[in-house]
Amino acid sequence: MDTPAIKRQLKIKTGALQRLLKENGLYAKEIGDLEIRREKFIADNREEWDIKNVGKLIEESKKMVQDTQTRMSKAALDLRDLVNAAKKQEALAEDEDLLKAEEVLGNANL
Repeated sequence: MDTPAIKRQLKIKTGALQRLLKENGLYAKEIGDLEIRREKFIADNREEWDIKNVGKLIEESKKMVQDTQTRMSKAALDLRDLVNAAKKQEALAEDEDLLKAEEVLGNANL
């Protein structure tokens, strides 16, 4: 793979992993918010339907967290392979796209 192609792939794969990290964080926050809402509904003696509905939303968000974690792991592996290939290219030794990709991989912590 030539250097411009590697740089392009680094940008694409880094962006994808960043998006998945953000998406995963948003779903995790949503779960927390929904659990607080469910506890408030229980405390306020809301209708059983309202409480069950929030429970369904929590379960759906948990499924989305699992899904994004699976996609994040795959994206991180792809990016890690690309970073390792890019490190073998002298022209990319201190490239900002490579450094950004390594930073995002560090943030992914997978």
